[in-house]
Amino acid sequence: MRVLLDESIPIDLVRDLPELDAQTVIGVGWAGLKNGALLRQAAGQFDVLITMDKNLQFQQNLAAHTIAVVLIRARSNRISDLRRLVPQILAGVAKSSPGTICVVGPWVSKR
Repeated sequence: MRVLLDESIPIDLVRDLPELDAQTVIGVGWAGLKNGALLRQAAGQFDVLITMDKNLQFQQNLAAHTIAVVLIRARSNRISDLRRLVPQILAGVAKSSPGTICVVGPWVSKR
């Protein structure tokens, strides 16, 4: 599974996801792309975008894209906070499908 980590995710998290073919937005040279442009650029090259941008789902029509999104809801984007969520992140990636969003983390609303 080819996974792209958004700029909101520390690049060190790549090492915690060895099961995935993970790269960073910075590593592929797409730093600074706005959400819509990033989704279009990543589609076809990546299966999943991992982000902490909670507004992405409201700003973009995810169903129009051929990439899935895993949204991490955590206390912060510090690597120590995210490392605790690696099992949830992996599960979210595994169950993702194109054009959908999977929200993971302890700060997910249970409504």
